[in-house]
Amino acid sequence: MTTIHFSEKTSATPEQFLAGLTDFGPGRQQLFGNSSDDYLVVHAKGTDTADVTEGSGGVWERLHYDWSDRGRVRLTTVDSNLWGGRSGHTYTFTPLPDGTTQLDVVVVREGKNLKGRVAGLLLGGVGQGVLKKAFKNTIKVIEERNQLSPA
Repeated sequence: MTTIHFSEKTSATPEQFLAGLTDFGPGRQQLFGNSSDDYLVVHAKGTDTADVTEGSGGVWERLHYDWSDRGRVRLTTVDSNLWGGRSGHTYTFTPLPDGTTQLDVVVVREGKNLKGRVAGLLLGGVGQGVLKKAFKNTIKVIEERNQLSPA
């Protein structure tokens, strides 16, 4: 099992980041490079949960999103061609006194087959840089979206 943790400060509010994270419409791949619009299927969406299949490049996972705690969003892997066990993501938002937000993300990858175990090992090593770059891009796109939005 591989666990990866990222922490960044963002000018986006927790609400703005949550809105981006739970926007399952077309163009999601601009926010999340590992979520190609071709793979995206929203099975169900409620006021604070969603059941969504996402992926790219031959890797997919069905995730249960839960944002009932406004300071945290949990994505639990329900099914995947690579990931199983305790796989998922947790986003934690901490508003800071200066109006910015501390964003912490924990990604857990537990391979359910040989390909998944190898991919998990790679993500824990050289793949961390790729995930970090994607994470920073997501923050940048959400910040840019909110700068262009009327107040």
